[in-house]
Amino acid sequence: MSADSPRTAGYSRRNRGVWIAVAIVVAVIAIVVFHLVNTKPARVGSPTQVVSVAAAHQGDMPEIINSLGTVTPLATVTVLPQLSGYLTEVGYQEGQDVKKGQFLAQIDPRQYQISKQQAEAQLAKDQATLDQARTDLGRYTQLYQKKSIAEQTYMDQKFLVEQTEAAVKADKANIAQFDLDLAYCRITAPVDGRVGLRLVDPGNYVTASSSTGIVVITTMKPTTVQFTVPQNSLGKVLDRTNGGAKLPVTVYSSDNTKQLATGTLFAISNQMTTSTGTVTLRANFPNEDEKLYPNEFVNVQLLVDTLHNAVLVPTPAVQTGAPGDYVFLVNADDSVSVHKVTLGPSDGQYTAILSGLSPDQTVVTDGTDRLSDGAKIRVAQARPASAGSAGAPAPSSSAGASHGNARRKHSAGSDAGSASSAS
Repeated sequence: MSADSPRTAGYSRRNRGVWIAVAIVVAVIAIVVFHLVNTKPARVGSPTQVVSVAAAHQGDMPEIINSLGTVTPLATVTVLPQLSGYLTEVGYQEGQDVKKGQFLAQIDPRQYQISKQQAEAQLAKDQATLDQARTDLGRYTQLYQKKSIAEQTYMDQKFLVEQTEAAVKADKANIAQFDLDLAYCRITAPVDGRVGLRLVDPGNYVTASSSTGIVVITTMKPTTVQFTVPQNSLGKVLDRTNGGAKLPVTVYSSDNTKQLATGTLFAISNQMTTSTGTVTLRANFPNEDEKLYPNEFVNVQLLVDTLHNAVLVPTPAVQTGAPGDYVFLVNADDSVSVHKVTLGPSDGQYTAILSGLSPDQTVVTDGTDRLSDGAKIRVAQARPASAGSAGAPAPSSSAGASHGNARRKHSAGSDAGSASSAS
């Protein structure tokens, strides 16, 4: 029998395979350990942020007070009957424009005509009695002067004449009253304006105590708009109006998408509303195109004053936080620093900086949510400064003149825009 049996040979081959596998595993582990030991750690630091910037510039900034207003006609008249009777005729069409004195409706006048005729008859009777009394008084006067009658008889006749004269005057007053009643039977428009829907039809019995009336007339042009301003803004308005300034007022539609009319402020209420801390103002508008409709809700912009040569920055650049109001100022080494500023008025697109910033300094307008003091930046797209003034007030800005509301609104837009810039 040979020294190496088949069983021994198989066992040697299995041992050889195990050792080869162990050698491979050890080699792999050695390579991994070598790479872990010799690989340098990655540098840890803040990545460069991609932002948009704009340069501050000088321009004119309007000081605007935004408010919600209501179109209030100069006159809204409910035409009431002055006396009672059957309505025999209506002389207007619903929605028609009427002039002062134009015929509107007719009340049956026959009973008042009859009463007038009776008063005229009574006047004729009392006038005849007066003529007779005056004739008798003339005869009694002659007899009294000759001492032919007693003084009492003369005085009684004199008093009778005076009583009859008073009766004649009362008759004339009754006739004048019936003339007025006949005039009231014919109802006419007391003011220029537009009539509303018909409130009563011919054939109805109307009375002077009727509260619904015959029709409602509303003046369409000119018209006014009433709105309120907060008490903290009233001082500037009073300073300007007391100086003789005519403050312009611009009215926009309720959704702030369309300018409706321009007018001037002409009245300020004499009391403050304690529950809201506001005062009511009234502006006058020609309304020739009748775009302002009675009782319509509108957005109002009152131009109080204009800052000239003010330092202006895009409103998204203004931030509010622990330091207060600030902007991210771009430095020469492509870094940013937190720069505190004092804010002035804003028109939605631009905000005036009263102090803390100079013209031509560059500020970050987009991507501010990812920045901190000293962070490195890379400009993605420079926004050129506007050459002129801030321009007219943007109608898209809703009610409220506070700078905080405008900053919060634009900060939300900045967050959305910065994400797209970074991408």
